[in-house]
Amino acid sequence: MKLDAILWDYDGTLVNSVPKNIDITKNILSIVAPHLTGDNFPKYLLTEDLYREANHGAKNWQELYVDYYGLSHDEMLVAGGMWAEHQEKNQIEVVLFDGICDVVEQFSHLNHGICSQNSRTNIRRVLSDNGIDSPFKAIVGYEEVSTGHQKPHPFGGIKCLESIHGHTNSELVMYIGDHEADTKFARNLQLELGDKTKIISVAAAYSRSNPESWAVKPDYVAHNVKDLLSIIGKYA
Repeated sequence: MKLDAILWDYDGTLVNSVPKNIDITKNILSIVAPHLTGDNFPKYLLTEDLYREANHGAKNWQELYVDYYGLSHDEMLVAGGMWAEHQEKNQIEVVLFDGICDVVEQFSHLNHGICSQNSRTNIRRVLSDNGIDSPFKAIVGYEEVSTGHQKPHPFGGIKCLESIHGHTNSELVMYIGDHEADTKFARNLQLELGDKTKIISVAAAYSRSNPESWAVKPDYVAHNVKDLLSIIGKYA
């Protein structure tokens, strides 16, 4: 079977958005949780390496905010509701991982989509600025997915496939993401679509994630961006 579509995560998979996300988080915390300053400032926002450690260690963004940053449950809910607005306002630019343009261009004959908790407007702008927006037929961002239906819930994947094809009758789909929740998302999407569809999960370890430690293992691991060429190429 040949791929009907490639679905991507965005942050940590297509782009290195760590500096921007740290800055956004700091701004939100200064409003929602001003007590987290000085000696109480979350150590996981001090450096990019510590941020990645927390981001890949947390099961989801809710756990990240509570267990790693120290917010209360109520503060976390307020912070989550502010994320999209602060993404739009933040002026720090994100950068595509080296080689991503080559991967997208080589497989531009395939339909691509993005399932992300980032802002659809921001994503589309970055793709356009880098000249790779055409293959991406659908982007499901933060705005389209309620809190209860965010990854690893399969809702965003279903919506993305419906936007691309007008149906969910795909036979073979690949999903690429850098977090264990992305692999769980691929598995949940498989369960939702049933046996007629095969979902191939790929872990983007080039963003310094550690798939070997995940309880839910991906089908493939891309240790560098170039690995995606051979992994996708098997099914393209």
